[in-house]
Amino acid sequence: MLEVRDLQSAYGRILALKGVSLRVETGEITAIVGGNGAGKTTLLRCLSGVQPVSAGTVKFHGEDITGWTPHRRVAAGIAQSPEGRQVFGPLSVEDNLRLGAFRRGRATTDENLESVFEMFPILREKRALPSAGLSGGQQQMLAIGRALMSEPRLLLLDEPSMGLAPVLVDQILDAVVALKRAGVTVLLVEQNASAALAIADRGYVIETGRIAHGGTGQALLHDPAVREAYLGL
Repeated sequence: MLEVRDLQSAYGRILALKGVSLRVETGEITAIVGGNGAGKTTLLRCLSGVQPVSAGTVKFHGEDITGWTPHRRVAAGIAQSPEGRQVFGPLSVEDNLRLGAFRRGRATTDENLESVFEMFPILREKRALPSAGLSGGQQQMLAIGRALMSEPRLLLLDEPSMGLAPVLVDQILDAVVALKRAGVTVLLVEQNASAALAIADRGYVIETGRIAHGGTGQALLHDPAVREAYLGL
């Protein structure tokens, strides 16, 4: 579904991505793990089109989308749930969700809204409340639901477990697995490497802007070098 080749991106003179190459297969969960500042979020921002690319290519279903605008990528089926959730606090839960479907018709939006409420029932209960009043876990569910409202073929998830209690982390990752079963391809960026690799079909370890390791989720989970450097084992 997605092929990234020799991708580079910089913030001023600082090169954040230094030739990243990876593949995301249709119907799979692919995890990107690594430490703070490794380039994980920059990579997702490049894929969603909000961060400039200085070299390399991004192909989606075989088509070069490297120069596409963010809204064109959303229309093609790529949606991102960003780091830090970034919900619109003063707006209601339902309005936040409907904003994710701004390219869809009313009937489709209503159907998608019901699907999100089925996945995250607490959002139905709080649909009329300002999203600023939600807990961290509920805001994360809202951020994922908002991305799902655009009916993505590829969902980019940036640090969905950040700042959450372990029981909520399990709920969020269970939802990611459920999305895969529903046919959504997921690219998951996570600092919680062991949890991410445990549910991933394949994974990549990114280190200072470069891919350091790649393989199936289980292979990386049991790789001695990965376990020592990234899993604390």
